Formats: sequence, structure tokens, C-alpha cells
Amino acid sequence: MAVDKPTILVVDDEALQRQLLGSFVETLGCQVREADSGEQALQLIRERLPAMVLLDVRLPGISGLETLAEIRKFADQLPVLLITAFADLRQAVSAMKCGADDYLSKPVDLDELRAVIQDALGLSGSDAKRLPPDLPPLPPGLVCESPATRRMLETVAVIAPSDVPVLISGESGTGKELVAELIHRWSPRAAGPLVAANCASLPETLIESELFGHNKGAFTGASEARQGFFRTAHRGTLFLDEIGELPLALQPKLLRALESGQISPVGSDRIVEVDVRLVAATNRNLEAEIAEGRFRDDLYYRINVVEVALLPLRDRREDIPPLARSFASEFAGGPVRLSPQAMDCLLVAPWPGNVRELRNAIQRACLLCRGDVILPEHLPPKIGQSAPHAAASADESGGRLSQVERATILSTLEECGGNRTRAAKKLGISRRALIYKLQAIEASDRSP
Repeated sequence: MAVDKPTILVVDDEALQRQLLGSFVETLGCQVREADSGEQALQLIRERLPAMVLLDVRLPGISGLETLAEIRKFADQLPVLLITAFADLRQAVSAMKCGADDYLSKPVDLDELRAVIQDALGLSGSDAKRLPPDLPPLPPGLVCESPATRRMLETVAVIAPSDVPVLISGESGTGKELVAELIHRWSPRAAGPLVAANCASLPETLIESELFGHNKGAFTGASEARQGFFRTAHRGTLFLDEIGELPLALQPKLLRALESGQISPVGSDRIVEVDVRLVAATNRNLEAEIAEGRFRDDLYYRINVVEVALLPLRDRREDIPPLARSFASEFAGGPVRLSPQAMDCLLVAPWPGNVRELRNAIQRACLLCRGDVILPEHLPPKIGQSAPHAAASADESGGRLSQVERATILSTLEECGGNRTRAAKKLGISRRALIYKLQAIEASDRSP
């Protein structure tokens, strides 16, 4: 006998936000109903009580708090989660006093939202439906070894089919442009253009023209008309990298274009309709930039409906072996492998330049390597000298496996499909030694 899926009512006046939340709720195995106002939400709840309500605080007509107060008059046990882009302590206290079960601020953290929904609906980890385990095909050069990377890609798979603006944050070299390309590739706009612009590299005097285009003769040197990035990206995706570098004076114009879907080329009074999905990226803390008066908060909330945060390479070291092997295959032009000592060096290096620095290090190693094995001396000096420090740390730990060694063993074993003989050969140790190390890992996992 089929079990009815729980229904979650999503209440938000912004269609894109409803689309995002609705798509995510469906990945959890729930049905979705939508309302764009408090009045409509109350009508739908009276017609058929949902299992839960996701309720935006700022609504046209009666507010989310007023809607919640009305809900509590006839459905005091209905789980209600309040969501707002203008989170502050006083509003949170008011929400809880009105009977909200929980309170999240925009941009909504999807992992946090999942946990709240599962808790509210009484779903255990085994009962709750998770995101699909099979991701869409990944492009060359993008690996998914670490749990952090897997969670990030699952989030991208959920948000890509919608049109919501996305902000990708992370240090330089973490692969923000690659993620932007992935969002475009997995979206319904994939057949359209993906236009990338780096705000930091655009001359401040020309950035408005670069974004919105200009007419011939609009300014000195404008010898011909220019479409600009927005029109070039029509019916596709516009990727604005380093958006934190955008001049403050131009930010209201960008906000207006995103809200209205209309632009005016420089030197023209003509209004041009554009259909663009925005993906932005930054290595800056935009909230700190807002506090310093260098970035508008209204633009921040417009571009940051969903944030995809990329971890630095030092915090996802499981990704280092497959990335290194992928780069080695790309640059070597033939079979090449990394010696266990060279891999140790890569695993313990600090990588301030993240994936970009790793790529450069492997490219250098492939140029210097005259055989089919990359050794520590082929790596940049500061990287090739990392291994002795790792060995010393292992000795000081009393012979226990370090996190680096553990990550190397598990990633190599997975790469070899669980074949211990092949994994031991790749690691440069005997099969017996590998089994001993795997037993140590299992014992460590069992210990409190």
C-alpha cells in the first residue's frame, strides 16, 4: 500500500525563492504547495492541513508574523519554519513568541533546512529521503572524493535547474569558475551562452559599458556599438567573478537590472529586455564589506539567494590524490604516476593557492620528470620538503596513522575499486602492510 508523501507549504512572494525551496523539498520525498501571500497561505491551510509550512517573514499584505499568529488560532500543532533575509535577534524572539518552531535567515543553508524539516516531520536518518546519490556527469578535472565536495555538488544539483541567483564564495584558486560552469551545464539554460566577466579586471571607467553595452559615439573612443555582457548572456547565464570589486556607484544599476530584467545601454534612452540567470563569485567577506560601506546590502540579498561555499584544499585533503592524478594525466602526455613519497608531500602541504597551486605544482613536476614516476624532487621546493615534517608528526603520534596517511589509503583503495593488491602496489607497500593499516583504521573508527 502506497504511503502518502507529506505536503509542505512554501509561502514566499518571490517566485524564484518558492521555486528553489519547492525543488529542494521534493528531493526530500515531500509534496509541495505554494502561496505568494499570507492570505493565500491561510486559505490553503484551511482547505487542507499540510505537514509543515515554510513561511517568509516579509510578505505583501499581512506579514509572516501576522500569518503565523492566525495559523496558531486553528492549527496550534502545525510545524512552521520562518525564513527571512532580514534576520536579527528581536525578530527571532518575536517569531518564537508567536509560535514558530524554528527560524532561518536567507540565504538558506540547505543542509540546515534539511535537518529542520526532518526533525519537524519526525524523519530519522534511515527514513528520510536524501538527495539522489547519482550526480549528473561531472566535467573533466572536477573530482568528488571528499564528503565536503560531495555535499557541495549535491547542493549545486538542487539549485541548478532553477533560475535563482547564486553566490559562490571561497578563497582564490578553489574552483569558483568551474562550479559556475557546472551550474550552467546542469541548468535548463545549458543550450544558451555562459558569459564570464571578472569585475576586478574591468576598468572602472568602462565597467558600465562592459556590463550594459553602449551606442556608437556614447563616449570618447566608442567608435562602434557594443552589446555588453548582459545582452550577450541573453537566455543564458552571466557569471560575475570577484563581484566584491564592483564599484559602489555601479551597484544600484546592477541591482535594478537584476530586479527588472531591463537594461539601458550607455548613451541610449532605449530599454532592453534581458533574460539572464546570474551567478556571482567572491573571495571577500561581503558582509564585512557591507559593514564597511563598500557593498550594498540590498544587492547582497539579491545575488545571494543561495550561497555555495567552497572549502580550501587544506580542508578537503581527500581530494588531493585524485586531483593530482588527473593533472598528471593531463600534463604528462603519457602514463605517469606519483611516488608514495611525492603523494605524502602533496597531502601535507598547506596549499595557500588551493587547486590552482596544486595544478601548477603538478605541471612543473611533469616537465621535470624524465621517467614515468614523479618524485618529491620534481615538485616545487616548498612542497617537496613537506614529507619529512609529516613523518616526524607520525613518529610523535606513537605509530598511529595520521589523518594524511588515512586519507591516502582510503582514497587509493576506492580508486582501485576495493582491490587491495592493486591499492598496495599504487601505495608502494606490501599487501600485508596495507591490511595491517586498514585494521588500524577500523580499530580507530570503533574506539570512542
